[in-house]
Amino acid sequence: MKKNDAETILRHINGFLTSYAPDFLSSSPHTLKSYRDAIRLYMMFLEKDGVGFNSLSWKHFDSDTIKRWMIWLRDERGCSADTCNIRLSSIRTFLKYIQGKDISNAHLYEASKGINRLPVTKKKVTGLSKEVVSAILNAPDTNDEKGLRDFCFFMLLYSTACRIDEILSLRLKDIHLDCRKPFIIITGKGQKQRVAYVLPRVVYNLKAYILRFHGNKPELDSYLFFSPMGEGKERKLTEPAMDKRLKLYAKKAHEKCSDVPLDVHCHQFRHAKATHWIEDGIDVVKVSFLLGHENLETTMKYLDVSIGSKSEALATIETETDRNVSKKWKGKSLTAAFKYIIQ
Repeated sequence: MKKNDAETILRHINGFLTSYAPDFLSSSPHTLKSYRDAIRLYMMFLEKDGVGFNSLSWKHFDSDTIKRWMIWLRDERGCSADTCNIRLSSIRTFLKYIQGKDISNAHLYEASKGINRLPVTKKKVTGLSKEVVSAILNAPDTNDEKGLRDFCFFMLLYSTACRIDEILSLRLKDIHLDCRKPFIIITGKGQKQRVAYVLPRVVYNLKAYILRFHGNKPELDSYLFFSPMGEGKERKLTEPAMDKRLKLYAKKAHEKCSDVPLDVHCHQFRHAKATHWIEDGIDVVKVSFLLGHENLETTMKYLDVSIGSKSEALATIETETDRNVSKKWKGKSLTAAFKYIIQ
């Protein structure tokens, strides 16, 4: 072991986690946490293997050690194959960073690229029918403030088929409802932005929600859906909190519609809307664009469909019924405004 190997490795770990990853790889808290967790677990494994911080060497990052670590994650820590593969990607990214810092250790990254991912059993997302979605969306009590907020959140989540964090991260400056074709600006994975158009019934309900929760002169930097636990409106709601709320409504909706699953989670809304688009005749290429997927193959796997089985793309995703929806909230009570029945 070189005299300063341990000190150098620890310094590089600190630089990777505190500077390089947030500046050049991702601004997502989830992704940054994944890098931290992977390196923390790798250090934990080495320590159980008899290697302390002071005795770290570059030889402890060879492919054989990484392979043993992955087996330890799976067998000792009980991690799924998916999780083990994510951890492998994080360590591989760290070694790529090391390659740029010290060319003499480039072999570590090159060797890591030859490590096979653990085999994964494909998980199929349970589908939700239009009737099930409608039952859930009609479950919140819109006379109650939390119910009102939750209704608008799940309505927007379903109608746009966005990822849950994409909706939670929306700020008022991203919402554009007073134009000819109302839209919201979505910031997706890798901070890539896309436009999601919203239909009349969603526009009307969102306007009523914004008026109720943000007032006549809203702060544009405020989160659309903010946490009541923070000061002002600068703290967004969390995914676990909204999944918990969803399960409450699923239990209530299940009493009226037995097809509503009690273990429903927010991501199923995205999958459901994408499936309903396909069922309604929207071309899979257009659905891929609407979902924010970078390539069509991702959409094909996600929806488990084949291109040959789909119809021609439609000129618009807005139906004649959607275009003729009346302004349900204008001049009426909020209770009358917040009703959602799937067409």
